[in-house]
Amino acid sequence: MEARKKIPSDSKGRRRIWLAFLLLFAVMIAGSVGAYFLADLGRLQDMMAAREGQAALRGITDASQIGEALKKTPSNKFLRVVAMATKAADDTDAALEKLSDDIEPAAIAKAGPPGTASRNDLEALRRDLKTAETNAVALIPRTSAVLKAERDSVENYAASLQMGKDARNRVLDQLDKRDVEITALAQRMSSVRADFYRAYQNYIGLLIGEFGAYKFTDGQFIFPLQRTADRYNVAAKAMTSATRPVADLDQERRTLLQSQRARWLQFVRGE
Repeated sequence: MEARKKIPSDSKGRRRIWLAFLLLFAVMIAGSVGAYFLADLGRLQDMMAAREGQAALRGITDASQIGEALKKTPSNKFLRVVAMATKAADDTDAALEKLSDDIEPAAIAKAGPPGTASRNDLEALRRDLKTAETNAVALIPRTSAVLKAERDSVENYAASLQMGKDARNRVLDQLDKRDVEITALAQRMSSVRADFYRAYQNYIGLLIGEFGAYKFTDGQFIFPLQRTADRYNVAAKAMTSATRPVADLDQERRTLLQSQRARWLQFVRGE
């Protein structure tokens, strides 16, 4: 009679599988806890750096003093990012100022009184005014490009220092609020300056159309027909009216710049 072979129990194999599974689970839990601990530690370190930096900046009254505070604690990430962002903001303000100045070709400011100008001079002036109108319309996308470049540079610098996301976002939020205000002002400035250059073009266009028919005596235009004089008065009044909003917005821009600098100092001081 043939003897039966004893089939080995697989309980030991199952036990090994469960032990391996439990070990893997424990490793995953430990890794998760470790990652959470490291992230929490990073936030704590950023918070401490921000507090230390803001304490160092508590008494400053001007952005130029941020650099002096940084020299005392050069390893402070918050101070390093704030100093870099302040410098970037100054560079951006200068770039935006240049964009505004470059809207108008220099020949417009140098143009003499239109009453004594030749026809060629008037036509050249009208071309320059058309260029200025085009540049005024392009102010919005050019402003947006400058602001985006500034934000990207600050964000990349903060990331290169391994500044925590929360702290980094607080700085970027301040930039975003500033950028919204600048963009809104640029949109209005673009519109009013384009309107002004169009009104100026219409004024010069009328003089070109009537060139040779009018006289310019004692600072006044004299037209042979009353209807022409009426058209001139309408064009001149429209140009004069369009000048006021440009001056008002230029003053508003300077006021906004001062306000933004004051708010930035409040932020970096933790107020």
